[in-house]
Amino acid sequence: MVKIRLKRIGAHKNPFYRIVVADSRYPRNGRFIEELGYYDPMKNPAEIKLDQEKVEKWLKNGAQPTETVRALINKASGNKE
Repeated sequence: MVKIRLKRIGAHKNPFYRIVVADSRYPRNGRFIEELGYYDPMKNPAEIKLDQEKVEKWLKNGAQPTETVRALINKASGNKE
């Protein structure tokens, strides 16, 4: 199964995440298929950058976002779900 999930690349106590498409069998920070954007929770307010066209393409192709990524997608697109 293909998932849209977070890949942590930040240092200790300084999280920074890339939003990636990966096979669910790969480790969290392992191999991925495509990068869709990033999430920086350390900025105030938290910074989210997503390529909406790529996100839509992957969702239409059956990729399942994790709960956290689903919330980030809604926040970035302006939805209040």
